[in-house]
Amino acid sequence: MGAVVEHKERELHASQYNHMAQALERYLPKDRHLDVLELGSATSPNQVITHRTLFKDIDHSYFGVDIRDGNNVDAVMPAPYTIPAKSKSADVVVAGSVFEHVPMPWASILEVARVLRPRGLFFFTAPSRGHKHTPVDCWRYYPDAVRALAAASRLTLKDVHTHYPPFTEDRRHDYGNIDAANDYWGDTVAVFQKPTKYAPTMTFVRPVVRWWANRASRQGPLGATPDPKFRCSVYKGDGEKPWDKVLRESKRAAADKVGAEK
Repeated sequence: MGAVVEHKERELHASQYNHMAQALERYLPKDRHLDVLELGSATSPNQVITHRTLFKDIDHSYFGVDIRDGNNVDAVMPAPYTIPAKSKSADVVVAGSVFEHVPMPWASILEVARVLRPRGLFFFTAPSRGHKHTPVDCWRYYPDAVRALAAASRLTLKDVHTHYPPFTEDRRHDYGNIDAANDYWGDTVAVFQKPTKYAPTMTFVRPVVRWWANRASRQGPLGATPDPKFRCSVYKGDGEKPWDKVLRESKRAAADKVGAEK
């Protein structure tokens, strides 16, 4: 298992497909042929819908890549952070619900930038919440995380937004009122574009980052890093908790200081 998780554990969900469709409708050029590459294209055994269907009315070629062979895969990635495509060969790259499973997403997006042609578009969706749903499930994305990917790759961020839960009156997220049927994952949706004059320094940065990411993944997507078994507990009940104790002592120290200064 590598950077893009084994496809039998990953499945396209309706909300991100709908969000991807809306992003494509708004930003995708429709007046010319498009070479489309999908990163993480493999489907789960019972999956009947793929991102290919979003391009059925557009003049295009489609090339699906994944870390494992399977349905909807045209080429298997030779390493977790190496896309089997020539530089500047794609007008569009699509990655739907993939980047949460990529341990080193900064390496993957540098590969996306490499294969994009100047002014090419990268359409991205990833959850901002939700349960762990594959053996390798590393990240949840807010807009600032996407901005960080744009900064790391020197791609231009054209659009990013997160489908947050409803807000309470005091502006907290109301997780109890999430529309679980239509918006369980709280997708973050983004569109990147490769500048016409792409940063020349990335020619030197990308190969080093890709080499290190692939090397670090030789023993698996998370390397040989152990999974510690210790888990903190959620304090419940009326007894004094660590925070309560230190807060009480801090208030007493502050009061003593004020008294001493009088």
